[in-house]
Amino acid sequence: MSQVRIEALQQENAQLSATVADLSERLNSALGRVGLLQQQVDWFAKQLFGRKSEQRLDIDPAVQASLFAALGLETPPAEDLPTEQIGYRRRKKRRDGSVNESGLRFDESVPVETIHVVDPEIEAIPESEREVIGEKVTHRLAQQPGSYRILRYVRQVVKRRDTGEVRTPPAPSNVLDRTAVDVSFLAGMLVDKFRYHLPLYRQHRRLLDSGIEVSRRSLTNWSGRAIDVLEPVVAAQAAHILSGDVIAMDETTIKAGRTGPGQMRTAYYWPVYGQDDELVFHYAPSRAHKHVETFLGDFRGTLLSDGYGAYEAFAQRRGLVHARCWSHARRKFVEAEASDPGAVREALALIGALYRQEKRLRKRKLDAAGKLAWRREHGAPTVDAFFDWCRQQRQRVDLLPNDPLGKALAYAAEREAGLRVFLDDPEVAIDTNHLERGLRPIPMGRRNWLFAWTELGAERVGAIQSLLVTCQMQGVNPYIYLVDVLQRIDRHPAKRAVELTPRVWKERFADNPLCSDLDRARDPPAN
Repeated sequence: MSQVRIEALQQENAQLSATVADLSERLNSALGRVGLLQQQVDWFAKQLFGRKSEQRLDIDPAVQASLFAALGLETPPAEDLPTEQIGYRRRKKRRDGSVNESGLRFDESVPVETIHVVDPEIEAIPESEREVIGEKVTHRLAQQPGSYRILRYVRQVVKRRDTGEVRTPPAPSNVLDRTAVDVSFLAGMLVDKFRYHLPLYRQHRRLLDSGIEVSRRSLTNWSGRAIDVLEPVVAAQAAHILSGDVIAMDETTIKAGRTGPGQMRTAYYWPVYGQDDELVFHYAPSRAHKHVETFLGDFRGTLLSDGYGAYEAFAQRRGLVHARCWSHARRKFVEAEASDPGAVREALALIGALYRQEKRLRKRKLDAAGKLAWRREHGAPTVDAFFDWCRQQRQRVDLLPNDPLGKALAYAAEREAGLRVFLDDPEVAIDTNHLERGLRPIPMGRRNWLFAWTELGAERVGAIQSLLVTCQMQGVNPYIYLVDVLQRIDRHPAKRAVELTPRVWKERFADNPLCSDLDRARDPPAN
């Protein structure tokens, strides 16, 4: 074979090799895109039809035990649950506070109507021939459809005979001037809409069904004006949150304002959670990084957040300690479960052990020093083992960077320093789940009242939710709180507005709150 022929074949072979390499690269890229698209389809299917709870009950005990043994850790002990001996052991049922066999529970604030049941056959027995030897009492839960009332104020007009002077008592003060609504209605309307997510148009229909006609525009106007009255209290609560050492921050969407006919703008609430169980919803028209700086201002403590880059950028500029959320790191592994179930099971076993340690820590109710010692003794070895496992997994030659498990490992590794912060600070939570529980009213609202017509309306929604959610966290009845504060705020010094936040209010005013005229009419003073 001639030299020319050999060179031609070599050249052709090189071209074919290049073509094969190019096709292989394109095939691998296509397979990667297919895998990514399949992952997205699986995620959407899970959102539509799958379990929403993140609780895991299917970790194989044998796998967990072998994993912990390989890492040189003790298998976390099972939780001790209260039991009773009845021939066999089982979890003890809790019936504390129940008043009958059906398990009905209520406290002393619930009104009780007593009905005496009469039996005609018993009544037919002559009174001299019967004796009452006891009573049998049962309870049933009842409801009245609509409880609206009209308060009719009557003021006598008096004329003095000697001077002819005509006098009449002044009209009772009202929270909103030139309106025909009592503070009890304002508080109930706000609680119904923002706590129980009953839109104003449904409340309007309920009023009509009760025989009361008001315009829907009036309901909107009254609710907006009532929320504006509460603005100083919300501002004071936000300031107190930023004065703490630890805060948690997140963001969630809301439709607010219109970009065109039939098109709503996607805006954001930025909830900030303080270490004294207070929450404030800040509104912003976008998710831009600048809003973090606007809302956090001169905060100098520890910031706990998810993996959004805006928080990391802010923490770096200010030199803050930036704690990261273990729950968000865990979700990345859950999303990778279909691609590598064995490895994901090991990751979830380690993270699950960490969460069980935190659960036992909460039950012990230790002080700051005790919490710190507990975490360093029990949590630190588990965290070390988790990141050692992550480094071992990242050395696998079969694991590509674009694989879901590879992305989960990279996510955790990049945030290792932030995920370790809770081990050195007892005030830092292991995750932002407490914040996510607090912001639930916003997605609930998206399913009920759907959107805010204007950005001003969205700001008002954030303000009232800041107080109502904090009431829930502090164990304060929101209706009683709003009835009191809406009346008290006019006479309260502005520089002491923090005293009207739910956290302080429950200590200063909850034992003797201001009542509405409706409550006073129901309970007239004793002579």
